[in-house]
Amino acid sequence: MEQRRMIGGGPAGLCAARHILSRPEAFDPPVVYEMTDHLGGTWFYEEQVGTYENGYPIHSSMYRDLRTNLPKEIMMFPDFPFDDHLPSFLHHKSVQQYLEKYCEKHDIAHHIKVYVCLNSKFCVCYKLKGTENLKNRKMIIWKVLHSHSYRYPEPFTNKSVVVLGARASGVDISIEIAQVKAQVFITPTMSLPPPLGIRQAGAVIGVSEDGSLQFQDGSVIQADIVLFFTGHKFNFPFLFPSGTECTGSFCDSTVQVLAAPGFPSIFFIGICKIICPFIHFDCQVKFALAVLEGSAELPTQEEMEKEVQREMQRKQDTGVQVKNLLNLDKDQREYYLDMAKVGRFTPPQPVFESLYEEVRGQRQKEPQKNRQINYRLIDATQWEILEAPPEQTD
Repeated sequence: MEQRRMIGGGPAGLCAARHILSRPEAFDPPVVYEMTDHLGGTWFYEEQVGTYENGYPIHSSMYRDLRTNLPKEIMMFPDFPFDDHLPSFLHHKSVQQYLEKYCEKHDIAHHIKVYVCLNSKFCVCYKLKGTENLKNRKMIIWKVLHSHSYRYPEPFTNKSVVVLGARASGVDISIEIAQVKAQVFITPTMSLPPPLGIRQAGAVIGVSEDGSLQFQDGSVIQADIVLFFTGHKFNFPFLFPSGTECTGSFCDSTVQVLAAPGFPSIFFIGICKIICPFIHFDCQVKFALAVLEGSAELPTQEEMEKEVQREMQRKQDTGVQVKNLLNLDKDQREYYLDMAKVGRFTPPQPVFESLYEEVRGQRQKEPQKNRQINYRLIDATQWEILEAPPEQTD
């Protein structure tokens, strides 16, 4: 047997370790490499931003008052539910505590090794999009901040803030800073009316010499702070020798956005977007282990590359932009069914998809109130809304 290694002690790495430990007949105990002295990945809140004292970047994007935008009923690992007394929409501390309990239950902690990366060729790093496409950058006089470094709203009090990016995090943090009397403008325009206290603006087309932002609709805004919610790019330099490259936010040679052709023992768990994350990790890990233990077989490299191109073309034919090719959203159920069929494991219950669609609709209608709702799973296909929140216990 060979020892399997995980890079990262966040939810995906912990999930992989848990399933490897459950199969001692097929795998030796795993090693989880982690660059920090704590588990939890992005769920471990740190008020500090930028870098640690050793110069390595702080990877967590967690902010002080974050609550999940998915209920715990579809946030959980399938075999490890959250405590019943917790509300459906959790503060990030509850998720971190959940991961610590998951680690304790499956005896993962002593398999985690703190690992300092000395050779950048084998480091997986993140890149943040900045202001490279804005004109007249030398004249910029406002503060620029990426959402990765946002922690709390108080510094935005009474400021004029332009938010670039109107997806879930952009909307959530816009609502938060509007509550401290910030004047908030969000771009691009949303398909639904913006939440109270937030104004919509068109696409940014340039910057005037005085630092004011010019928008496509002709409006001009003098901003104190520009807050970016522009996502990230993938960079896997250790794959370049074989010609596998990442363009934009999508790796063009990954099958099922999970395995790279030519690297049959490397799996990328959790790089998809707009998903139920812990359920997603669980399915991908089960699929990867089925391949590694031989109960499932990947196509040949040529077949994998053709499959990737077909899937990319299918999505683009339906109007999906290249930058959104990793978004699963409504395709999650089919994706998990396909993996479960090949990997020979039980797929997630249909109730997860049903509740996901309910929550998405509620979030679009009431982005400031939807987290007040509490749910309960009834069985594999049914859920209900609770009339009263779960009873709190000490």
